[in-house]
Amino acid sequence: MKPKVLLIEDNDTNRHLATFLLERTGCEVHSASDGARGLALAGGLMPALIVLDIQMPELDGFEVAARLRAAEPTTGIPILVVSSYAQAGDRQRMLALGVADYLEKPFEPDDFIARVTRLLPPQTLR
Repeated sequence: MKPKVLLIEDNDTNRHLATFLLERTGCEVHSASDGARGLALAGGLMPALIVLDIQMPELDGFEVAARLRAAEPTTGIPILVVSSYAQAGDRQRMLALGVADYLEKPFEPDDFIARVTRLLPPQTLR
């Protein structure tokens, strides 16, 4: 069974690229184009990994990460933040919220895949 990944990204181009890379890695991708929709999907979907942008409509990635960590069903799901919103201190702020990794855009596809693979439970990828 393919590992489920929830991709929360508002930019169509970035969502398309990440979906392509995740599917190529062997993941089943579910996506949301804003933070509120991503939160609504996360609890019911119970993905193996959440890939999260920071700058989005409705709720930004900081608020989404904080709420995911505070909610019982999603508190242990690893979060990979992938964002071009690289302000001083953002990486540290996200890591303090409990995200597993932080990757700045633009990124190398192989680096993205390596980080995803490292964060997914080993038995889920074949």
